[in-house]
Amino acid sequence: MKNVICMKWGDAYSAQDVNTLYSMVARNITPPFRFACFTDDASGIRDEVETHPLPEVNVPPHRLHEAWRKLGTFTPDLGGMEGDALFLDLDIVIRDSLDPFFDYPGDFCIIHNWTHPDRVVGNSSVYRFKIGDLSWVLDRYNADPEKVMAERRNEQIYLTETLHESGYDMVYWPAEWCVSFKKHCMPHRLLAPFIAPREPKDAKIVVFHGHPKPDEAIRGEWKGKWKWMRPTPWVARHWH
Repeated sequence: MKNVICMKWGDAYSAQDVNTLYSMVARNITPPFRFACFTDDASGIRDEVETHPLPEVNVPPHRLHEAWRKLGTFTPDLGGMEGDALFLDLDIVIRDSLDPFFDYPGDFCIIHNWTHPDRVVGNSSVYRFKIGDLSWVLDRYNADPEKVMAERRNEQIYLTETLHESGYDMVYWPAEWCVSFKKHCMPHRLLAPFIAPREPKDAKIVVFHGHPKPDEAIRGEWKGKWKWMRPTPWVARHWH
């Protein structure tokens, strides 16, 4: 059984984002698999998706818009699942089989953050872990969240540096499996108004961190001053 999970809280993402992610997973995985969403609002989520309450994480109210809630994936009882789980962000595009993500060796696998290739920093858009094995990471955060957040800028820095310092079996996915839309697909900013973003032929997952999001890329819209881009039809072929 392959366990695939995601999270949705607040209003940054919608039920349709969960439904779209499920569709992409279902098209790109060999059954059997379970797909679960941990959320504070399950309305509108398709019936094929298991929904569970968000695990308890002591995130201060003024930081709830950040990704610290992802640490809740390390709660010992994760929706009654057992074995390994693959976590996926809602703003990704899946364009090839997910099966290799379950076979890749390592107790904890994560993207090596493209913006810090010389540091031990992961990108938590796609990671696989042994359910219940990392509850101590969550416990350490919950014991003094203000201290942790003062020392580590975000949850993925805290997570990967903590695992690395503890000597835990943490490995990075092969670099070509998970790529950044902005870093690996977008042309130079001076050419962006004239050349459409390229499709990365070897990538299994394209990560849309920040803006543009997949729907914005499809339309060729990038929020922000002096940011232009061409529409990206290939995203629409996968993101549905």
